[in-house]
Amino acid sequence: MSAIADCTDRQKPELSEDTGSAARAFKPGHRWKVLGIGVAANASFSATFSGIPATAVVLRQGYHLGNAQLGLALGLLGLGVALSELPWGLLTDRWGDRRVLLIGLGATAAWLLVMAMLVVPTRTGIPGVALLSASLLITGLLGGSVNGSSGRAIMGWFRENERGFAMSIRQTAVPLGGGLGALVLPALALAFGFGAVFGVLAGASALSALFAWRWLHEPPTAGKGHLASATAAGPAPLRNRDVWRIATAIGLLCFPQVAVLTFASVFLHDFVGLGTAAISASLAAVQIGAMVMRIWSGRFTDLHGNRRKFLRLCSALSALAFLVLWLLVLAGPAIPGGQLFLTAVLPVVLIVAGISVSAWHGVAYTELATLAGAGHVGTALSLANSFVFVGFFLVPIAIPGLLHLWSWSGVWLAAAICPLIAWPIFLRPA
Repeated sequence: MSAIADCTDRQKPELSEDTGSAARAFKPGHRWKVLGIGVAANASFSATFSGIPATAVVLRQGYHLGNAQLGLALGLLGLGVALSELPWGLLTDRWGDRRVLLIGLGATAAWLLVMAMLVVPTRTGIPGVALLSASLLITGLLGGSVNGSSGRAIMGWFRENERGFAMSIRQTAVPLGGGLGALVLPALALAFGFGAVFGVLAGASALSALFAWRWLHEPPTAGKGHLASATAAGPAPLRNRDVWRIATAIGLLCFPQVAVLTFASVFLHDFVGLGTAAISASLAAVQIGAMVMRIWSGRFTDLHGNRRKFLRLCSALSALAFLVLWLLVLAGPAIPGGQLFLTAVLPVVLIVAGISVSAWHGVAYTELATLAGAGHVGTALSLANSFVFVGFFLVPIAIPGLLHLWSWSGVWLAAAICPLIAWPIFLRPA
């Protein structure tokens, strides 16, 4: 992606705050502040879209929901992001990262605060499923601003041989935020109610917006008065078949990940028989493992230049992991001492499967942004995230139907099929 200039070269000390962003020079380490902002922004929204599903058992009880209603509410959170990702990405390429991130994070924080005051169960009444679902839909519509804008900023500030590592660090924010949400939010909901849950999430988004206001700026100029991020390379992403292929494969590979994020807590509670603390620890282990693997994979593929091979390998390993989970769920009850076996083994297998299907994100988004070209990074990343959050919409709605027809074995078999389909769609090594 040579069209994105190396913005860490020839940098001078920072100028005064009243200097225009395009004319400001920065210290060499400023790019790490930009990366930190990307991590904070993504972690705050991940704590929302991954943390709220982690409260599924408490949410089901507190709002008096059935499994189908629970799936609808959680699915509409994903639908909101899916519908808004591409418009936010186009605006990012037109307006720049700073403006879009400030608007999106600020609006998300304000809306979550409204939910904390008005869309929570109280002694006098319980919000209906329609109000809860609509509120989560709006949360997704506003939060869709985060993904493309923070990714574009990082691709503009880092060199080619650093971008996989930097984007992978940014992508650790998703399991970081989700892990913190899984550890904190269920207990918070049990102890203080969902007003506290939505209030904490609002505070996280507001704090990230403050960081962005203070430190996020466009990259330094790349000569002749043109910003480095303003140069485009190759066809626009919406007309680039390779971009569409990678975006589609990313979406398919996220389907089993969404199944883990949204219904693993219900699976571990209803089928395995774990309590709230054990469920939270299991989900946190998935997120922590995913963080470690994302950082390692970004650095590994930067050093070896094998992003496409790595993505195809992750697809195959994810399919294998969920096939093992399917077989254990199918055969477990027939094994002597089956319940004890399930309690001991299934959480471990689920953790392994969840990590394997979450290790590739930074590598995939770096490859996608490289193909798209510098001036189209926001659009390309948002296109992929549109597919991802279609999964966040469809999967929670589909799982109750699969449970009704085939129980949990059907859920995990479907989770194994998706990466099998994604494997040939990812591009072969050049």
